[in-house]
Amino acid sequence: MTSYLVLIALSFVTAFALTPLVRRIGLRVGAASSIRDRDVHSVPIPKLGGVAMIIAILVGLGVASRMDFLQGSFADPGPAVGVLVGALLALVLGIVDDLLDLRWYVQLVGQVSIGTVVALSGVRLEAMPVGWIGIKSGPVQFALTVFLIVLTMNAINFVDGLDGLAAGVAVIGATAFFIYCYTLARTINQFDHSNFAAMLMALLLGACLGFLPHNFNPAKIFMGESGALIIGLMMSVAAIMVTADVGAQEGYRFRNIPAYMPIILPVAVILLPLLDFALAVIRRTAHGRSPFSADRGHLHHKLVDGGYTQRQAVLVLYLWSGIVAFGSVAFIFRQFDWKTIVAVDLLLAIGAGYLTMRPWLRRGVAQRRHAAGLDRPPHHGSGNEPPGDAGG
Repeated sequence: MTSYLVLIALSFVTAFALTPLVRRIGLRVGAASSIRDRDVHSVPIPKLGGVAMIIAILVGLGVASRMDFLQGSFADPGPAVGVLVGALLALVLGIVDDLLDLRWYVQLVGQVSIGTVVALSGVRLEAMPVGWIGIKSGPVQFALTVFLIVLTMNAINFVDGLDGLAAGVAVIGATAFFIYCYTLARTINQFDHSNFAAMLMALLLGACLGFLPHNFNPAKIFMGESGALIIGLMMSVAAIMVTADVGAQEGYRFRNIPAYMPIILPVAVILLPLLDFALAVIRRTAHGRSPFSADRGHLHHKLVDGGYTQRQAVLVLYLWSGIVAFGSVAFIFRQFDWKTIVAVDLLLAIGAGYLTMRPWLRRGVAQRRHAAGLDRPPHHGSGNEPPGDAGG
């Protein structure tokens, strides 16, 4: 655990220290966001924040490769090389997009290129983690791997609409995923707790934590395209790698690790971005528009339009992310009864649901009171009151 904590601290300090520098560069080169109808900020804010995150992750990856504790994770250098090259491509694509505002199809080509590089490095989805149904076809493995990486990148990108939202959701998801990966490593091998997916989540957690203070409302800088790309890349690669870890351990699959956790948890930690992504695609397609066109119909926009401030809306979405992510990871601990976990998750979800709908509920109550005349001020001077009772 000490090695992972060192990596978290290293990527945190690096991202935290570099972000102000990147902000100044962004202002100097003109990489500031213009004000659009769907935006919730009123002044241009520099982008390129993801550059600091990527550098922090790459620095951490280099240090991790020299740690004796993590040598097992680098025994096969392919995945590490894939992440390295993929991160560099994300860096270039993100900077170009933040400067030139690329068309959606150009971004998609870049995302597919990143996924292709990672898949060629040996990171492949070799089994569906529902009962570990093997995928024998190499081309199918390749296509599914690229699809998962591109899907996760776009899901993160779609949720990046309020100050600190995407970075905070990534912190919550990376923390939950790290707990799962580390617990899995300890379960599989009591002598070697190194795990490639856990290492990736430690680096992502630190980088997002270091960036978040600069990005939380009121934001001084946005993560931009590069930030969404690196978060999606790290999350998807970790999900694929941890599926392979569990699938290779038949003896531990049902005895120590719940059978469906490798698919439940990756989905759970990015459920909010995935849900927002799916709703956006349905909404835009139904109106005859491109699924990648921009609008103001995202979940975070609805909360702000409903009456929440930016900061309140972000905290509500943090709450939902935490309930789903940590509520899912709790199932891996055998000392917790699953019925108790379900009950607690359900109670928390009900509370979060009430909190989410509170502005609309209050508005509905006010409208009903107004319709019933209960909120009308006292009416004086109708001519029926005794003299002297209508004032004073």
